[in-house]
Amino acid sequence: MEDQLIERVRGRVPHLAGGLRVGIGDDAAVMAPRKGMEWVVTVDAFLEGVHFLRKVHSPRDVGYKSLARATSDIAAMGAQPRYFLLSLALPSECTSRWLDEFLSGMAAAARRFGLTLAGGDTTKYPSVLINLTVIGESDPGRAVLRSGARPGDIIFVSGRLGEAELGLRLVQLGIGKNRRWKKLLGKHVHPEPRLALGQWLTGRRYATAMIDTSDGLSTDLGHICAASGVGASVFAEKIPLVNVPPGLQRMGLAPLQLAVDGGEDYELLFTVPKRLAGRVPRKVAGVPVTAIGEITRRKEIVLVGSRGNVKPLRPGGWDPFR
Repeated sequence: MEDQLIERVRGRVPHLAGGLRVGIGDDAAVMAPRKGMEWVVTVDAFLEGVHFLRKVHSPRDVGYKSLARATSDIAAMGAQPRYFLLSLALPSECTSRWLDEFLSGMAAAARRFGLTLAGGDTTKYPSVLINLTVIGESDPGRAVLRSGARPGDIIFVSGRLGEAELGLRLVQLGIGKNRRWKKLLGKHVHPEPRLALGQWLTGRRYATAMIDTSDGLSTDLGHICAASGVGASVFAEKIPLVNVPPGLQRMGLAPLQLAVDGGEDYELLFTVPKRLAGRVPRKVAGVPVTAIGEITRRKEIVLVGSRGNVKPLRPGGWDPFR
């Protein structure tokens, strides 16, 4: 049975590519980076009951999102995705139609991001557990870390913040399938890692530090500041906010709160030296880019309101152990 399951995976997900000497079907993969390149490697877990609900989220969306969110870490380093490894634990009822649809979504993501499946593992478990390792390539010394931000750097973010959190809240409220609101689920179920932007920044050596907004602006900016030993001032009026219809705002879904603390947008949050900030266009590869603040020497992160009022911006995003 397991051999048949592996063949289902092999038959539906891209698994042949140059540079991959040995892939699916052996004890381990054998691969090599292109000459003069470095590996950039990340691992990500996507668990039923924690990151998705089998009764709510379609298997195709689960397959796509699981690979997209893992690939976003490669985007945050400014690297190019190459290969991935898939470890998959499934209950028996998910080994046929559910699996086929899941693989269809994952294959769509793999083709979109230029990824090849190099191997993995399968086993039986009462719930769906997905673990992905994604391998990318970067020119030597070019991968952008969290630790390079310096006082005076301008803070930028891509896209609009809070869109994925809005979709999640609609699902939690039980109104996500309502035709009126369904279009607002897009980023929650189908995130897009900002690969082109990350590579554009590394190619020009503009970004001093970078992270993807997987956990939310307030939390992820905290990661950059902690790693870099700096603080930050963020201007509330400059944050690109999700458009929340008035009817949903009356239900307590405030755009600024969604943008500041909402996770899973998978946008890029990065810093650029002030002397280079003017060279960053308003759009890169069709994705809006917005300056929202500045890195400071004082090791605190604050949110500056429209009237100049200042308050601490404490990490309020996703934390699995909170």
